[in-house]
Amino acid sequence: MKISTMLIGVASLALCAGGALAGSHLANTADKRIALSNNYAGNSWRQAMLQSWEEMGAAAVADGVVAAADAYTTSESQATEQAAQIQNLILQGYDAIVINAASPTALNGAVKEACDAGVVVVSFDGIVTEPCAWRIAVDFKAMGKSEVEYLATRLPDGGNLLEIRGLAGVFVDDEISAGIHEGVAENDQFEIVGSVHGDWAQDVAQKAVAGILPSLPEIVGVVTQGGDGYGAAQAFKAAGRPTPLIVLGNRQDEMQWWADQRDANGYETLSLSIAPGVSTLAFWVAQQVLAGDEVPKDLTVPFLKITQDTLDETLASTPEGSVANVTYSLEDAQQVIAGAK
Repeated sequence: MKISTMLIGVASLALCAGGALAGSHLANTADKRIALSNNYAGNSWRQAMLQSWEEMGAAAVADGVVAAADAYTTSESQATEQAAQIQNLILQGYDAIVINAASPTALNGAVKEACDAGVVVVSFDGIVTEPCAWRIAVDFKAMGKSEVEYLATRLPDGGNLLEIRGLAGVFVDDEISAGIHEGVAENDQFEIVGSVHGDWAQDVAQKAVAGILPSLPEIVGVVTQGGDGYGAAQAFKAAGRPTPLIVLGNRQDEMQWWADQRDANGYETLSLSIAPGVSTLAFWVAQQVLAGDEVPKDLTVPFLKITQDTLDETLASTPEGSVANVTYSLEDAQQVIAGAK
C-alpha cells in the first residue's frame, strides 16, 4: 500500500485534481456532510488525530469534495455521552458519521439508529461491533505481541517486565494488553510483575509508574501502548533506578529522549503506534461509501514502526509536542479498499 507521509503541521493535504477526480466519484458527494465523533482528546495522539482531520477536512470542503467535515469531541470518555452525541449528529442531518468509539459495544444502539436513518457510519481506532458500521483497525493485538518479540531479541535471558496500559475499558487498551500477554506466554523467560494504567498520557503514566515502582523487583523492560514511554523513563530516573528497555509509542518527546540517550550511552529501543492520521483514511472511506463504492465492512492498516535507523529522520519531521504521523490520501484509501476486496 502506498502511504502519503505528510506529517502534522508540515503541509495541508494535497487533494487530487482533474482526471483523477472523474474516476473517484468525488462530484457525487459535493453536497454531503461528514462528522467526526471522538470520545477523548486528552493526549498528544488524539490532538494530532484531530488536527489531521481538521486540515484534511478543510481542504476537502474548500475543493468541493464534501459540504462539511466537522469534528466533535465529548468532554469525557463516556460511552453514554458519545451515544447522545451520535444521536444529535443524526438529528443534525449528517450523511456520514466517522467514530473513534469509547466502547466496541456500548455505542451499538446509537450506531444502529444512525444506520436505520440512512447515515453511513465508519469506525476507526476504537471500533464498534454493530454489523451495519464499517471498521478500520490496526491489529492491536499483533502490535502488543510484537513488543515482547522485540524484547526477546534484545533480552534473550528474559526478566521482569512492567506493563503500562492505556485508557481502561477501551477496545484498543484491551487488545494491545492481550497481545502483550500472549507474547509473554510464548516467551516465558519474561514475567509481568506490575501493571498500571497510563491513559496514553506521559504525565499520568509517570505518576502511575512512580507509585508502583517501590513495590517492584528489578525491571528489565517496559511494555507500553503509546504516550507513556517518556513518563515511565522519568519515573525510573526519579526513583534512582536503572533505565530498562522501554518500548516507545512515536511521541515527539519520547523520541527526543531516545535520541538523547542513544547519543549519551548507546541506548537502543523500538517505537510503534497507530498513526493519528488514520482519521483521514476513515474520512475517505466514508466519502467513497457515500459515492456509491462497494466497500468491505472491515479494513486493516499497518501500525507505524520507528527503529534505530529511522529515528533521526522521523524525529526531524515531527513537530514538538506531536506524534509521528501519516496522512492518507484518496488514492491510499482506494488502495486499502481494493486490497480488502
